[in-house]
Amino acid sequence: MVNARPVPLVRNRDFLLLWSGQTISSLGSSMSGIAFPLLVLAITHSPSVAGIIGALAWLPYVLFGLPAGALVDRWNRKRAMIVCDTGRALLLGSIAIALALGRLTFVQLVVVVFGEGTLYVFFNLANNAAITRVVPKSQLAAATARDQFSAGSTVLTGPALGTALFAIARLLPFAADAISYAFSAISLCFIRTPFQEDRSAPQKQLWHEIREGMHWLWEHPILRRMAGVVSSAALLQSGQILIVIVAAQRQHLPSALIGVIFTIGGIGSLLGSFVSGSINRRFAFGRIIGVSIGAWAIGYAGYALGAIVAFPTLFHLPSVLLVLGGTTAIISIALSIFNVASFSYRVSLIPDELQGRVNSVFRLIGWGTIPVGQVIVGALLQNIGPAPTAILIALGLAVLTLVVMVTPALQRAKSLADGHAHESSQRSEE
Repeated sequence: MVNARPVPLVRNRDFLLLWSGQTISSLGSSMSGIAFPLLVLAITHSPSVAGIIGALAWLPYVLFGLPAGALVDRWNRKRAMIVCDTGRALLLGSIAIALALGRLTFVQLVVVVFGEGTLYVFFNLANNAAITRVVPKSQLAAATARDQFSAGSTVLTGPALGTALFAIARLLPFAADAISYAFSAISLCFIRTPFQEDRSAPQKQLWHEIREGMHWLWEHPILRRMAGVVSSAALLQSGQILIVIVAAQRQHLPSALIGVIFTIGGIGSLLGSFVSGSINRRFAFGRIIGVSIGAWAIGYAGYALGAIVAFPTLFHLPSVLLVLGGTTAIISIALSIFNVASFSYRVSLIPDELQGRVNSVFRLIGWGTIPVGQVIVGALLQNIGPAPTAILIALGLAVLTLVVMVTPALQRAKSLADGHAHESSQRSEE
């Protein structure tokens, strides 16, 4: 009997629905994502406060990540995703309404940022698990690369649209994001594939299920070490948007042009997504991770240069726009390649019934440092400025690159194509 070939992604109806809904949602998020720090800086004139507000968006991963993973493995994942998207649409819509009425308060801003972040925790974990049901494992790298292409496309257009809409009326980027979440929720309703296998085993206590996810991750040396790498990288990288905004403002770049910096970065994301599939097939996993982080270090050195050097106008555009934009593109290329390698390698190894729990543990370790990083970056920007802050981050990323390059478990990991067998042999060695 000949095994049937999987349906190509371009003809996979359920994947296209999931992918298109997340693409539209990501476009809205990229618009509001640039508008939030602009709004906070306009209201408070404080990078430190903007860093704290940014940290609130990621704090829910620290507080709710572990139970969210276990609950996502229990719940109907599609229904949970629809509820989360609906809630996020209402929260972002409330910002637009409050701005229209002139009634926005700092308390409401905090509540919306924290609430949206909380719903994102549940949605993201369910979505990570859902992709393994909608797409066969042999196509996970290609599907992840397509997601990265979408992310690059939204970064290419979203920040520029967000800053342009913000310049017209502050409420518009938030209203657009609310509409994008509503679109995503509707698209999920038409997906036929169940987002989880049938659960025949009796449910255990919540903490016992969480512990199973922790134990599974701990027993896999490559994924365990990758969680530490992602944690360190997230601590250093978390304030990127704020650094770019403050550096551009210190160089007197108009707010309407700040979004163009991220548009140029979006071109980098697209380039990274185009090459990430072939790179992950041809090169060893550890080498991809190390070189990607090294490219980030180079990028932050470029941010420091763009923040302190007075460049002449070039092609009727401020050269600082091109310097900061080109640097962001370098970081974005490396980030796309890194994300495809890390995500597709991880989810291809995790059993379906553990997807939510293991990913929640991984994300707690990996993303739990983001709130701390954003607060630290905000404080550094407030006290020493963007150039010294970028230099410190570049040095930290250079050290992390060296750590990855000398870590045996990561350097023994082969390409994604044969990572499964290699992972199994390494696990038995430890």
